[in-house]
Amino acid sequence: MKKVIAFDLDETLTETRSLITDEMSELLGQLLQKYQVCVISGGSYEQFQKQFLANLKVDSKSLGSLHLMPTCGTRYYAFNQANDKWDLKYAENFEADEKKLIIAALNEAIDEIGYRAAHPKGALIEDRGSQITYSALGQDALPAEKKAWDASGDKKRKIRDLVALKIPQFEVRAGGTTSIDVTKQGIDKAYGMKKLMEIIGISKGEILFIGDRIWEGGNDYPVKLMGIDTVAVGGFEHTPWVIKGLLAIS
Repeated sequence: MKKVIAFDLDETLTETRSLITDEMSELLGQLLQKYQVCVISGGSYEQFQKQFLANLKVDSKSLGSLHLMPTCGTRYYAFNQANDKWDLKYAENFEADEKKLIIAALNEAIDEIGYRAAHPKGALIEDRGSQITYSALGQDALPAEKKAWDASGDKKRKIRDLVALKIPQFEVRAGGTTSIDVTKQGIDKAYGMKKLMEIIGISKGEILFIGDRIWEGGNDYPVKLMGIDTVAVGGFEHTPWVIKGLLAIS
């Protein structure tokens, strides 16, 4: 029996770096009445606030059943009903010298390959505390621009492979549509799911994971490999149908 429904964020609950829809908010509110819900993403907590929490219209009691895991679970937030705030329960941050090393490797790689955007929209490299993320067009580029830049994923894989050679002591992954995520070794969404299992005392058989990149090489694939049941969606537009199905059978 499933107790937790876990979701990726970008292109699963929302369009990339866009606000959650009213329909999704309503459906998640209903889902929280029957399940615990986890949202895990390579994005920062600030991005969770902008994309997800800003339009999640549920009461504080329901928020007690919601688990937020930014940066692939290297940070974990739980809702504190006593003060009506989200509490950071842990953060596995890089040391300052580690950050400098990673940022230097990312800059070297994009210059060597020639993929540095001439006019980026927002920061190219973002320090997320426990994760350093490179976004090829800038953090604030439009979803359509990101999809057009690397439709095949070849550019992103090329950058990822070069960065991984430069800093083998870290985990380097192709993240979202145009992003490369760097974390400590062994960090991916499967790591986040294992942390969640420890925190709330459940087994992997009690989790259902929903994501848009559950294919070999996709950043949701490690969850499938660890044996958690998964549902692949073709984009955030499809997820409401999956939630409606879960509500109908629960």
